[in-house]
Amino acid sequence: MSEISQRIPLPAEWSGAITGCIPRNPELRPMEAGKHRLINTLLRAPSGISSRIRIVWLRALGAKIGKNCWLKDIWVPRNPWDISLDDSVALDRHVTLVSSGPPTGTPRLHIGSGTYVNRFTIFDVHESITVGKSCMIGPSCYITDGDHGFTAGKLITQQPMIKAPVTIGSGAWLGAHVTVLKGVTIGDGAVVGAGAVVTRDVPANAIVAGVPAKIIGHRQNSSTASNPADRD
Repeated sequence: MSEISQRIPLPAEWSGAITGCIPRNPELRPMEAGKHRLINTLLRAPSGISSRIRIVWLRALGAKIGKNCWLKDIWVPRNPWDISLDDSVALDRHVTLVSSGPPTGTPRLHIGSGTYVNRFTIFDVHESITVGKSCMIGPSCYITDGDHGFTAGKLITQQPMIKAPVTIGSGAWLGAHVTVLKGVTIGDGAVVGAGAVVTRDVPANAIVAGVPAKIIGHRQNSSTASNPADRD
């Protein structure tokens, strides 16, 4: 108890504020929790309203967006008809969805339900990028299905794009600053370490890292996973 509270009788519910401890009055705990929820709701309210407006606007321009999606301050510079988002997709601030090429009648970029994409990630699609359900994609990732031709004797700017579809399986997790290049398939439940450059297919439930990304392990059930401390 602080010196102040020793000299001056204080209500029991004040003691936590004086001493830095949890308030003694248990009735204040749900009150504090309710206060925190209210503050967080108020902080999210402006972005929630702008997300709804953005969804309506993109739908009107031709994007296919499911129910309960959450789109923060994302950027769609062109071809909104090439975007297909299933229910409950969440795209955080400054995610970019850029598509190149004439309309084909089929969206080039498809993101499955329940997938979350963190800040500053870029999808650069020319042919097809498909992301499965319930994926987690970290901040500042770059995912593309195209590459520049670079044959000698001709300017790279004058050479056609080389394209190959990219698929990211359901339940995959990409860490921050991951790059996924053309023609890659990442299997269901795979984990890609931060900063990796994925140039080849990744099997389901594999753990990869590095430049270029290589397999460093596999996910295991909790009942069969070994304790790192037990390894030699």
